[in-house]
Amino acid sequence: MRTRLLVVLVALALLVVAAFAVPLLSATAEQRTQQLVISRSGDVDRFVVLAQQAVDSHDPAALTAEAQRYSALYGEAVVVVDAQRAPVVQTGGLTAGAPDVRALVEATMRNEPAPRVEPVSPWSAGPVLFARPVGSGTRVSGVVVLRASVAAAAADVAARWGAIAAGALLVAVVFVLLAVLLARWMVRPLLDLETGVLAVAGGHRAQVPESSGPGELRSLAASVNRMSDAVAEAADQQHRLVADTSHQLRNPMAALRLRVDALGADVRDQAAYRATVAEVERLERILDGLLALATAESTTTRIAAGAGGDPGEPADLAAVIAERVDAWRPAADDAGATLLPCPGHDEPVLVAAPEGELAQILDVLLDNAVHHAGRGSTISASWEAANGTAALVVTDDGPGLPAADLTRATERFWRAGGDGAPRGTGLGLAIAREQARARSGVLELRAAVPHGLEARVTLPAVAL
Repeated sequence: MRTRLLVVLVALALLVVAAFAVPLLSATAEQRTQQLVISRSGDVDRFVVLAQQAVDSHDPAALTAEAQRYSALYGEAVVVVDAQRAPVVQTGGLTAGAPDVRALVEATMRNEPAPRVEPVSPWSAGPVLFARPVGSGTRVSGVVVLRASVAAAAADVAARWGAIAAGALLVAVVFVLLAVLLARWMVRPLLDLETGVLAVAGGHRAQVPESSGPGELRSLAASVNRMSDAVAEAADQQHRLVADTSHQLRNPMAALRLRVDALGADVRDQAAYRATVAEVERLERILDGLLALATAESTTTRIAAGAGGDPGEPADLAAVIAERVDAWRPAADDAGATLLPCPGHDEPVLVAAPEGELAQILDVLLDNAVHHAGRGSTISASWEAANGTAALVVTDDGPGLPAADLTRATERFWRAGGDGAPRGTGLGLAIAREQARARSGVLELRAAVPHGLEARVTLPAVAL
């Protein structure tokens, strides 16, 4: 938008400058041409008087001497012919027999109007011929022809045009600067508003300046800031509600667990009792997951809103993978899966995430792979580093997920269906996604080749 506005304003400014400069250039050329015509017409009239005196006295000596002095002084030629077209005076290298002189003499003898002198321009070079009849009334006794040079007039026009062009250029530069300032004054608040709206859409808190631009844009900026504050407050309240609810339910859930455990010996239907205990344990896991999710979302919101948060020390991605793979190997063996050892590394691979959060993310991915890949599957955890990022990659060769489910797997409470599928809380991947997002990372789920699932968490790398 700024470019389009600048193009319109600059084009308008240049058009205005051209509208003033072009007529001024034309008027300057016309004025200098008129001065040339008036000056040379006066010289021709003086020679007409001298030529008439020479005709009356039958002595052209004075006319000849004056014409020679004129040609010597001004470098311009003079030709005078009598009524029979015979040359009386020829100076400056111009002769009466020249075609253009002869044609002009004939036209003047017939009292035809002289041709209009074209306006002189800086590139004009050809001389101009002026002619006047000698005599009075209808009796023409001769013709005076003067060949005038336009070099001086062209130089004057060039100098004046240069001054006009310099002035027009200066005015154009001023107009362009004003257009740039005007465009910046009008467009910069719009760019700030766009940035603020995009920040709100991305879950960030907008901070749009309210002191620049027209009054309407300042009012709109204030409205966007108020909307951003309201959205951030609503998100914070939502996170507090989830956290408070899950926290407040922990005590009743713990009391319920104690009572159920106390009733275990007195319950006759042990199958129903074990099912009840399993449901209680599942509720406990859901509460723990909700609390972890609320914590992760709260961290994301604080960082996005600029409130900050504890960035923690950068973690060695390779070391965390090796440690968590060793911790999950017994669980993988119990599930009938093979968890491959982590590839070795010569130096640390640092990422911008605390070691505790990185371990939690990896635990979620390994837990999903161990419990969903199935018996006989192979699971690997590795890392990749490139272009200022490092990726944590967990891959299995199990059944994987359909393409439609890959995008839904990180939603809250979503669980893969199917007979014999483990019953989880459906919060693990959502928690991992929010923890990665809080550290400017991305969690992606992809189909492995030839089958299986690849979970990839890309985080900013930290230089050693």
